[in-house]
Amino acid sequence: MLMAKIIAICNQKGGVGKTTTAMNLAAYLAMSGKRTLLVDFDPQFNATVGVGVAHAPDETIYHALLANKAPERVIKQTALSNFSIAPASPDLAGALVELVDLPERELYLRNFVNRVRDDYDFIFIDLGPSLNLLTVNGLMAADEVLIPVQCEYYSLEGLSQLLETIDLVRDNLGHPIKIAGALLTMYDKRERLSREVAREIRRRFPYRVYDVEIPRSVSLAEAPEFRKPIMLYAPQSIGALAYERLAKELMGDLDSVANPDFAGF
Repeated sequence: MLMAKIIAICNQKGGVGKTTTAMNLAAYLAMSGKRTLLVDFDPQFNATVGVGVAHAPDETIYHALLANKAPERVIKQTALSNFSIAPASPDLAGALVELVDLPERELYLRNFVNRVRDDYDFIFIDLGPSLNLLTVNGLMAADEVLIPVQCEYYSLEGLSQLLETIDLVRDNLGHPIKIAGALLTMYDKRERLSREVAREIRRRFPYRVYDVEIPRSVSLAEAPEFRKPIMLYAPQSIGALAYERLAKELMGDLDSVANPDFAGF
């Protein structure tokens, strides 16, 4: 049995759709039959709230990493079959302080996901909008990083900073993390700026840019309030259809590796 592909969803800039992407991409892959785990590794714990799981105060990813709580006590099943989450809470902010003086402090999350990666096809790590020890843990635990990029003026500058960070992880910590690709978010084809930024990113970004663009969508913004992935809240909305296409694009990548003749993305 193949081990899970572990993908960190990361951008040092806030408000670009990281959590929205983590929740909804995981949900559509689960609906396609892929065993999927979402690790909420953001002290703001928006993904935990957004998928609507209940958990005891001492059963979060913080307690798995720093209080020796068993993974099976922490990981919770969501309303969707094949879709589980390791929830977060504000306690995770304390991990920044507690990890600083510990040996191999950058490997705590990797040790956790390695204990469960045989149980899943995909593990997504939702990282917060900052560069700190939690971010480094997330990148060190992942095989690849997926970068949501908002279609706005300063996006290219933020992208270059993030690529420098990833290079530091590769060079200084010896972890060969790959760039899965950039995902254009909050795209509005009616706005010239959106179209220009998207075109510029596709032209200048040195790695893959996913074919699908995630549009601005009221439904995507509303769904977390109802504690549901978009497929359960508004399955026919433009945002839902876009994330469904992204899941198929990601699975197409796997098929093309398994079958060299696959004329995929």
